[in-house]
Amino acid sequence: MARSQWGSRLGFILAAAGSAIGLGAIWKFPYVAATNGGGAFLFVYLGICLTLGLVLMVSEMALGRAANAGAVGAFRRLAGGFWPVIGYMGVLVCFLILSFYSVVGGWTVAYIVKSLQGSIMTSDPKALGAIFSGFISDPVQPVLYHGGFALLTLAVVVGGVQKGIETLSKFLMPALFALMLVLIARGLTLPGAIEGVGYFVAPDFSKVSAAMLVDALGLAFFSLSLGLGIMITYGSYVGRESKLVSSALWVIALTVATCFLAGLMVLPAVFAFGFDPSAGPGLTFITMPAVFAHLPLGQLFAVMFFCLLLLAALTSSVSLLEVVTSFAIDELRLSRRAAAVLMAAGTFLLGVPASLSLGVWGDYQLFGMNFFDLLDFVTSKLLMPAGELLLALFVGWKAWPAVRGELSSGRSPRIMRCMRGFCMALAPLLIGWIMVAGIGG
Repeated sequence: MARSQWGSRLGFILAAAGSAIGLGAIWKFPYVAATNGGGAFLFVYLGICLTLGLVLMVSEMALGRAANAGAVGAFRRLAGGFWPVIGYMGVLVCFLILSFYSVVGGWTVAYIVKSLQGSIMTSDPKALGAIFSGFISDPVQPVLYHGGFALLTLAVVVGGVQKGIETLSKFLMPALFALMLVLIARGLTLPGAIEGVGYFVAPDFSKVSAAMLVDALGLAFFSLSLGLGIMITYGSYVGRESKLVSSALWVIALTVATCFLAGLMVLPAVFAFGFDPSAGPGLTFITMPAVFAHLPLGQLFAVMFFCLLLLAALTSSVSLLEVVTSFAIDELRLSRRAAAVLMAAGTFLLGVPASLSLGVWGDYQLFGMNFFDLLDFVTSKLLMPAGELLLALFVGWKAWPAVRGELSSGRSPRIMRCMRGFCMALAPLLIGWIMVAGIGG
């Protein structure tokens, strides 16, 4: 069976960027950056993305194209032995993340409905907190919305690489940026908004510490979709004529731009009305609706905001489902439709107890965590960094000839040696540091 390919380089870049630009860019990056030194954090984050992040992203893409295979097949074809375990870890992480990510994606759909109904148009954060808590703890509604979001994701992946993922990305990514710019323009007109901009971009180098560097490293890996097998899978669909380094630079540029725009979208409005900028994920479903309630045409802007969240969630969930679908196609020899349906059904079923653990099953805990938080911890603190650490070692010590063959055209031997050195030693050390700090935290 001939392997699918992207129809254009632009389609590949937008799809890869869509994978990286998820809910985390909207609800996590602004408050992490603002509480870690603002412009100082932005500088460190950008530096990590353009060095370590770029090397690892290009390496993943090169592995996929060199092997012409997905997350597991790439390691088997290029080395065999123990190494395919890294691919299996990537597939498992995508499966686990999608199960609870789809639950959160369902929340965005629900809040579009609530915005249209006007039921969240109140300026009282306590009332909004009660609405949000009541919703996520309900045993039925979140599961139904989780199922609806899963069906949206499935519909795109069943359509295939070009007709499904690429077509969607070419539509959703410009729409996402357009919505962000509209919301930014509105927020910047509010009295007191400039204070929020200053809080976000003004550098506070006193906040530079080991903890801040760990936050920046972890957020860089998370926001660039590294350690999941996504870039390996997407790289396997790239034709030989495409330049991987420049494509990866475009993906990173779009991801960083989105994170920066998210800060400009959220923080000025939050400051204008005196809300807490360090509220974390609560900014999304509690603080921001209170902000919109203060605005003329606030209901319209609330609908636009949650549509924006849905677009960001969908572009990421599609990439997660594509990894496990590609695995089922390659390893189980299923058709794309059967593979996508099977994997979507599996992630939906696993997402049900994740949703219920925020309500009626909240008393059932393991290692002091409910099932939702446990899935998040295992994937983000253990499996993702461990997979990326092993992948860096694999590139530097085992598969370097294949990676070099994909990248060396027109590049100096010195640059290639530096890149290999990153993978052989520096990347594993830094990722190991993130793991230890993350588990300890």
